[in-house]
Amino acid sequence: MTTPRPALDPELRALLADLPLMTEIRPEMLARLRGFSSAPVEPLLEGRAVDRRELTVPAPDGTRIPLSVFSPPSPVNAPCVYWIHGGGMVMGDRFSQIDIPLDWLDLVGAVVVSVDHRLAPEATGTTLVDDCYRGLLWVAEHADELGVDPARIVVAGASAGGGLAAGVTLMARDLGGPSIAAQVLVCPMLDHRNDTTSSRQFSGIPAVWTREMNEFGWRSVLGGLTEVSPYVSPATADDLAGLPTTYVDAGTAEVFRDEDVDYATRIWAAGGQAELHIWAGGFHGFDALYPRAGLSVSARRTRGEWLARVLSPTSAEV
Repeated sequence: MTTPRPALDPELRALLADLPLMTEIRPEMLARLRGFSSAPVEPLLEGRAVDRRELTVPAPDGTRIPLSVFSPPSPVNAPCVYWIHGGGMVMGDRFSQIDIPLDWLDLVGAVVVSVDHRLAPEATGTTLVDDCYRGLLWVAEHADELGVDPARIVVAGASAGGGLAAGVTLMARDLGGPSIAAQVLVCPMLDHRNDTTSSRQFSGIPAVWTREMNEFGWRSVLGGLTEVSPYVSPATADDLAGLPTTYVDAGTAEVFRDEDVDYATRIWAAGGQAELHIWAGGFHGFDALYPRAGLSVSARRTRGEWLARVLSPTSAEV
């Protein structure tokens, strides 16, 4: 029996027909996939008034964590977007999906800081989210140097980066800082249990991201752990109270749809503020892969408008 699932947006379906799709990831495929999981950042900077700085910050074990800082010229008291890349916890780098926050640099004059956390399976457990938190601490501690308003730091990420952004935000709440004005979770990977209706709908078929791929990513990062930290799998957090205002979006035709809806619902239930958008016909990462498609343009515009409202100095939400 064929599993019923939401149809793809017609324009996106036509574009996706030219993309080689898979059902699963095997360990021997990972090195090759990592080679395709990022693109050079230089073409994205051409024609933009952007200053770029590369640096590293130390993890507690001495590992150097790379950060890229992209700033408008001479920022003063600017908002900051702390960006965490996607890649299923197993691939990608700090330039993956970087066009998304660079659009926010143009829109609201934000300083964008992107972190290159370690990847699974070489790194496991809380290492990835700890790396991201360490970079965030550096940003908050160097706000004056960066020209950043410490009251307007946004944590944002896509896919696995969205899950790590949610984990970092929980850490900041529980550990007493830094202060986070908002979190932007783009089709976030939030739940290691991988057992929602949407997860089962996108199993056993070629897609951008399937239930089987998701299982590989989670198995790689958990490394056989029996107790899973909510900072790694934020959907397991018992309490979502006290979080900053949150933006969550995803497509109807993707694995993460239901866990993302549930996360926003639980923020509301805890008395928090979340804006949720589920884009009809969108597959996983549709607006990152095809930013000029009609649905992608709408999703990006809506996300940017929300961010501009939240980052307004007069916003009541911050």
